[in-house]
Amino acid sequence: MSRLYRFALACLLTGAAAASLTALPGHAEDEPVNLRILAINDFHGNLKPPAPGIRVSDPADPTKSSVVPAGGAAQMASLVKLLSDGKPNTIFVAAGDLIGASPFLSAMFHDEPTIESMSQMGLALSAVGNHEFDEGKDELLRMQNGGCHPQDGCRGPQPFTGATFHYLAASTFLAGTDKTVFPPYEIRSFEDIPVAFIGLTLKGTAGIISPASSAGLDFRSEAESVNALIPELKAKGVEAIVVLIHEGGWPSGGMNECPGLSGPIVDIVKDLDSAVDIVISGHTHQAYVCTIDKRLVTSADKFGTLVTAIDVKLDRTTRDVISANATNIVVDATLPKDAAQTALIDAYEKLAAPYANQPAGVITTTLSRLPNASGESVLGDVIADAQLAAMAAPARGSAVIAMTNPGGIRTDLARRDDGAVTYADLFASQPFRNQLVTVTLTGAEIKAALEQQWLDPARPRILQVSRGFAYAFDAKQPAGARIDAASLMLNGHPIDPGASYRVAINNYLALGGDGFTAFKSGRDAIVGPFDDEALFAFLKANSPLGPPPRDRIVNKAQ
Repeated sequence: MSRLYRFALACLLTGAAAASLTALPGHAEDEPVNLRILAINDFHGNLKPPAPGIRVSDPADPTKSSVVPAGGAAQMASLVKLLSDGKPNTIFVAAGDLIGASPFLSAMFHDEPTIESMSQMGLALSAVGNHEFDEGKDELLRMQNGGCHPQDGCRGPQPFTGATFHYLAASTFLAGTDKTVFPPYEIRSFEDIPVAFIGLTLKGTAGIISPASSAGLDFRSEAESVNALIPELKAKGVEAIVVLIHEGGWPSGGMNECPGLSGPIVDIVKDLDSAVDIVISGHTHQAYVCTIDKRLVTSADKFGTLVTAIDVKLDRTTRDVISANATNIVVDATLPKDAAQTALIDAYEKLAAPYANQPAGVITTTLSRLPNASGESVLGDVIADAQLAAMAAPARGSAVIAMTNPGGIRTDLARRDDGAVTYADLFASQPFRNQLVTVTLTGAEIKAALEQQWLDPARPRILQVSRGFAYAFDAKQPAGARIDAASLMLNGHPIDPGASYRVAINNYLALGGDGFTAFKSGRDAIVGPFDDEALFAFLKANSPLGPPPRDRIVNKAQ
């Protein structure tokens, strides 16, 4: 892999360098200006290479693929430098979710290390993703402008001065106004040719972040927000327009292909004004290079495993895009580590180590977050059991059922050779640090909450449930009738629609997060520990821990 990778990278660099020679000032006026855009998305604070890496196809046989180590801020910085070398017209941009749902090393410091890393790496602009709002608007403004955290104060190795790159948010408004939280766009000039970069997050952000975090914000139509800006940009002499959007799609091919792309990005791009030339997308954690409606559309996987190199030719006369081509490039683990990034990471690791390295216990095998045909995962079962154990005592509300949202489980709990698990490992799987709460719900209200798993029938959110609670569903049935009421059981006894049950959920769900508004009916709330603390205690008490059987949820259609 490394030899083939280096050969492909050398070809790209050689071709790029040759192309850039034609664009230097002093050449014929009809020769185009060469612009290189480097793009990432969904970094999620992965300063160190994420396990296991990225799956890539064998160039000699596309039917074969393998997982290769990839990612890491120190390696990415080196790749960005390589891809920028000899290319004076280069800009490094992102399509959102640089922070949020981050590993412990970044999350412990409220993602300040990632903001510093991206700034140091030369990132220029970024769209605002939904996870940028995990801690609310004011905290995101602190990420941009700097300053100490309002509760935890200054904890890093140096004062936090904020991002040197600029967040853009054309579709995110202060509620009830026409004022965006961040500038909607920024214009950069390359050899006197202006290029506009418009940034936006997805319209559905309010439905996938905490209701408290979305308070006071209005997330509007992506395409309409862009199209409304076109006359203003035209009046400023801008013809070349790039959209950075935190929304994406799902392809069926390799990282530089685009067969059968589906998802929201397809219709959004088709609805964009024809003045838009390039769309850099994200959110779905996929890799693709597509042409939609005669426009280049790209995405670079997740966690910093890829960088997209987009080579653009700009017409000196019309100042518009002549052509644009893109290649997704693996941030290969064999790349040399950038010294400045390494020093930054080392400084934060030294502060984080006493907390991150706390031993939690031993697991007998990797606990996977991947669901079966019923939507149930091994790790989801373990986390639900941990939350029930944490909230079952009378002082914690006497919970008899626990449920947790699958979107809060971010990665497998991978087994090392010795099986040892640290607090940082657990945190990587549950990085949101939601607080647990026990509430009273009737059997009918529990069923109503479960019915809300199919608010988006194409991509249902199946809640992970604790041991002893079981039910069956049929997704082919109409809305409101997908849960088989007779199948709802607790410790072998039918759930009574009129009876009351104490249910442990996290505060995100208790506020109606992910569209589970039925949980807002919960009464007599008792607050408990954070979810990561519950998982830590559960593993300590049950080590060595193996995978429980996935037999709590039955898909009747299977």
